[in-house]
Amino acid sequence: MHLHILGICGTFMGSLALLARDLGHKVTGSDSNVYPPMSTQLENAGIELMQGYDRSHLQPHPDLVIVGNAMKRGIDAVEYMLNEGLPYISGPQFLADHVLQGKHVLGVAGTHGKTTTTTMLAWVLDQAGLNPGFLIGGVPLGFSESARLGGGKYFCVEADEYDSAFFDKRSKFVHYHPKTAILNNLEFDHADIFDDLAAIQKQFHHLVRTIPSEGRIIAPITETHIDEVLEMGCWTPVIRTSLEANEKAALSAELISIDGSHFKVLENGNAVGEVKWNMTGQHSVANALATIAAAQHVGVALETACEALSNFGGVKRRMELLGTVNGIEVYDDFAHHPTAIDTTLDGARKRLGERRLWAIIEPRSNTMRMGSHKDGLAHSARLADDVIWYQPEGLDWDLQPVIEAASNRAQVSRSLDEIINRIVNEAGEGDAVVIMSNGGFGGLHQKLMSALKVKAA
Repeated sequence: MHLHILGICGTFMGSLALLARDLGHKVTGSDSNVYPPMSTQLENAGIELMQGYDRSHLQPHPDLVIVGNAMKRGIDAVEYMLNEGLPYISGPQFLADHVLQGKHVLGVAGTHGKTTTTTMLAWVLDQAGLNPGFLIGGVPLGFSESARLGGGKYFCVEADEYDSAFFDKRSKFVHYHPKTAILNNLEFDHADIFDDLAAIQKQFHHLVRTIPSEGRIIAPITETHIDEVLEMGCWTPVIRTSLEANEKAALSAELISIDGSHFKVLENGNAVGEVKWNMTGQHSVANALATIAAAQHVGVALETACEALSNFGGVKRRMELLGTVNGIEVYDDFAHHPTAIDTTLDGARKRLGERRLWAIIEPRSNTMRMGSHKDGLAHSARLADDVIWYQPEGLDWDLQPVIEAASNRAQVSRSLDEIINRIVNEAGEGDAVVIMSNGGFGGLHQKLMSALKVKAA
């Protein structure tokens, strides 16, 4: 069967394309934003990519069109698809119908940490010999691709609360029917589709309604917004985790290193293993505890899970070290929400100590562009020594009030060249530069690396 995917370079749809290919289908796709790492992964997989959304991409007619949630009415290919009566389906529904049937699904939901935690979980199950299938909304460093069918009965999926398609406004995760569900955290986000936190909580409760009574829900002890969801009705045992000793938590952590790179795992207060890895930040420790609890539900021993996480390689664009030039470290991070910025920089600061920390931030997500989080941005970046906020074209509000509210050195830049020149001229040996964006940032990462190498030469 020939499948054509509209919006194929999105992190979810790109991973879905790999699964469809492995199911034996011919897969092609269109997208207006073709950039690495997903475009590279798809091209390496032999999947034909087409720029834009022209109706000619659907000629001759494919057998089925899989429609990404970025597609809207008025797009040429969408209007052609509807007018021609072509069969179409949302990505989450295709996944549910063609991949997840008969599987024990382990779903990872939450405002933050979904991609990393899903990758951790797939890694632990893989290292335990369970050969899981998985779909990850990013490119993991420990696997060759971001999705695979697997050979066992387990499937790990990043369970996103964003809507499924223009014709299906339910959250993606409602389609997945997980038996093991991680609910990492819950904050207001996606202001383009949700009016308020209560609207998101309603969708999370739709997810809770689908989890069987023989399943498991794993949630931190401190997440009151998740507690409110569970209070709406819960029919599944809930396993609690905590970053410190708590009698209500089945699993907790005891930090050995302040940056979270080394910690003990406690079950009901008793040490059962240690994790020593390259990840940093309390959010990473929280993700690890959830992963260990979920893996335990499918029979993986706690000690085995800890050992596997100690060899965990991470995910591209999650504090990924791109390189060190003349003693200056350059990192790429996906943070696109004040909490994510805060926790990422907290982990970086604890690892770096007194070394100079630069943060270059593009407020690119739909919610950021609408200004819904602007009041928290200055505080979120307070742990960096220097912050450069990029004011891209199309941003609906002025970043200057963020600068005025900052307690550290901060500036607004409207030019990538200006950003690069400042780093090249002012950063020195021992500095760390963290570039934060959920998009390609105009190729800033490689442009900056190249400019630093030229200076070093």
